[in-house]
Amino acid sequence: MARDLLGRLLVHDAAEGRAAVRIVETEAYDGAGLDPASHAHRGRTPRNAVMFGPPGHLYVYQTYGMHFCLNVVCAPQGTAQAVLLRAGEPLLGVELMAARRPAARPRDLTRGPARLAAALGLDAAANGGDLRAGPVLLTAGWPVDDAAVTWTGRVGVASAADRPWRALASTSAWVSPGRPGPTARQRARAAGLGPGRRESPLRRRGS
Repeated sequence: MARDLLGRLLVHDAAEGRAAVRIVETEAYDGAGLDPASHAHRGRTPRNAVMFGPPGHLYVYQTYGMHFCLNVVCAPQGTAQAVLLRAGEPLLGVELMAARRPAARPRDLTRGPARLAAALGLDAAANGGDLRAGPVLLTAGWPVDDAAVTWTGRVGVASAADRPWRALASTSAWVSPGRPGPTARQRARAAGLGPGRRESPLRRRGS
């Protein structure tokens, strides 16, 4: 599913207007007991319930208490799997997205999961939304050729970072600058150098 989402369009029809991006980077997360980096690893909770289906819905969670990240639920009802949307190419409503992120450099407008959500004007209110019904829509877009797809380890996770489940359109200028593996804070925490903070996209603790 991470591969299939590349090239698709994510559209948000808000009161201020329509904004749309072409998805250029994704990252997959598995279900209960299968993926220590997943919110669903320890089972279903009120926080991660949307991950357990039905598919085709938006799972939105908050990180650092202020940023939001967007995920597409992709497994049958009862099985928790989701794909994090890490970056998109702005196509429509660029001025609106820039107004939502006035301090961002143009090239950083939608590069990275939290930046993408902010530019599209999406937060916890969009959690559980049906991506076929709106106001947030996932549409066909333009496929990315197999030769232009690169797979890497996952970004910002302390566990199972080496799983090659991050897919990106290698020729896109809008791919995020994140590097596979744990963040500097996570490494410091593991080394006992400080409390650190987890910024895993679908990190282990789901409650």
